[in-house]
Amino acid sequence: MVDSQHIIDPLGVLASTRRVVERAQSVRIDQPAIDHLAVRIASHELTTAGWDSDLHWSDGTDATANFILVLDALNFCFWGEPRWIVNYRGNRYNGYAALAAALTRALNDGIPLTDAAFLATIDETQLGAILAGEQTIPLLPERVDNLREVGRVLQGRYSGQFSALIRTANGSAVALVQRVVDEFSSFRDVALYPGAEVFFYKRAQILASDLHGAFNGAGLGAFHDLDQLTAFADYKVPQVLRALGVLHYEPKLSRLIEERVELAAGSPHEVEVRAATVWAVEELRRSLVNHGLKLPAYQLDWTLWQLGQDLPASSSPYHRTRTIYY
Repeated sequence: MVDSQHIIDPLGVLASTRRVVERAQSVRIDQPAIDHLAVRIASHELTTAGWDSDLHWSDGTDATANFILVLDALNFCFWGEPRWIVNYRGNRYNGYAALAAALTRALNDGIPLTDAAFLATIDETQLGAILAGEQTIPLLPERVDNLREVGRVLQGRYSGQFSALIRTANGSAVALVQRVVDEFSSFRDVALYPGAEVFFYKRAQILASDLHGAFNGAGLGAFHDLDQLTAFADYKVPQVLRALGVLHYEPKLSRLIEERVELAAGSPHEVEVRAATVWAVEELRRSLVNHGLKLPAYQLDWTLWQLGQDLPASSSPYHRTRTIYY
């Protein structure tokens, strides 16, 4: 693993997760598999992914920033059987795509999802109707709480506009992530291992990259330091990395995941999986540089996540944790 003295890590994500990886008992990163994956990406055998503008609502104004904040305030924990599915424009979506489709559908139907006053008082009945589909999305009460917090903070401190907070970051994705985790407790994705803080900031970091995508890298989506963000440690990316031979789990953890036993949020197993995910993507980013390809961690994350949508049914399952953080 690379000397920590040479890490550019303003959010502390790499340093804190590195400590976990070095002490992990249940998860191991396979460097030769990373180098092999880098060759596949550098040779364009695997296509890097970008922003899906068709599925995300946008009007090109500050309201779009509010939409992205709402989207990522709700962007967590879609797993379960049977799956929550949203039908939209003749297509059936599940997981994150279902969320984006449901929110876009609601805005197109005139529901004021970008209005902070509406968000501050939204209830389960209203949000349940917005997210209506086949089955019910998991953790609906927690999603209501997150939206209410978004509404309260935007109303109380930023005149209802997330764009006002974004502008205080002065074009820095890192500064924006820090402001978001300071202002919104629901984005404060921090674990303990064992006793020391481990910073992941999954949804806060993906929020910055989503703004970049939604605004095509201009205006409210223009950031000069997106390359300082890390991978977004969730449950799909480690599943892909495991399928590609990059992550290896010891037998007990492997058995728990294969049997679909829920891992407690903040448990050593869960923290080790997430920390290894962050560092596997970081090592992949560094390996790609040796092949003449400079890709930021967030774009590699998008690519791996997209691969996860096409894994064969025979693949080992993802780990299962009920949490608001991913």
